[in-house]
Amino acid sequence: MISNPIPWPNGAKCAVAITFDMDADSLIHTAQPNRAPDFVAATSELRYGPEIGIPRILETWRKLEITQTFFVPGWCAETHPHAVEQMKKAGHEIALHSYIHEMSHGRPRDEEAYWMRRALAALSGVTGEAPRGWRAPMYSFSQHSADLLIEEGFKYDASLMGDDIPYIIETDTGRLVELPAHWGTDDYPQYAHTPDLDYSVPVKAPRAAIQNYRDEFEAHYEHGGLFIGVWHPFLTGRLTRWHHIEKMLLEWREQGDVWFASMEEIADHALACEKAGTFKPRISKLPFYDAPLTLMKS
Repeated sequence: MISNPIPWPNGAKCAVAITFDMDADSLIHTAQPNRAPDFVAATSELRYGPEIGIPRILETWRKLEITQTFFVPGWCAETHPHAVEQMKKAGHEIALHSYIHEMSHGRPRDEEAYWMRRALAALSGVTGEAPRGWRAPMYSFSQHSADLLIEEGFKYDASLMGDDIPYIIETDTGRLVELPAHWGTDDYPQYAHTPDLDYSVPVKAPRAAIQNYRDEFEAHYEHGGLFIGVWHPFLTGRLTRWHHIEKMLLEWREQGDVWFASMEEIADHALACEKAGTFKPRISKLPFYDAPLTLMKS
């Protein structure tokens, strides 16, 4: 079913990256910019992520002996440095996820560039190193994003949904590895009943959400795909959900032929396979459109 399969390390059947976007309470400031101090309950829910969820997740990664990736907005790193320091101390990759969860699209190029550079400076100021990966908030990758990421020296993006395995996005400026996910492996449609953030869905039982993830994993395992979980510490990191998720991940790990890796490791592997001639990644030229279509009545 995958026409250009990639060979995973050590004969693994598929690759798995469980990524966490640590948005924390940045979300209340973008959703309710003039009234954020009034939303105390919502803020407590969001701060559950860095204060409770992150230590819990890191403990599971220790048990599994795996290295994974956290996407962190710059403001969140400045506001919750202890959570970021825990990630770094445990050896995990820390990638960039905006400054304060501002959308990338719908902005002039220079404004998007300003926020990206501000985010870079903030995150690097906490971690002591430049991130190599990026995910746009809510997948809001703009027609300028690829060029800006290339100019800033990023290796990969994780915002697009155009394949089941790594591929290349290319512009006149250069190229990036794209590590695609999609809403089916995102936890927002499963759990995000957050009316104060103007996003509400019926909350699924943990076992129902996990069955969705199991179905996704089964297909990737069978066909050599790349399973990327796009999860959030304040949602999936809740006690009951993580209790069941940890059991699922332990099962996947115990299969012995699943490659758990950070996003940068996966990007490096894809590039190495391309160079060795063992993988021919699909190339997607960006932007798709230079301007809106003009729809004329005939």
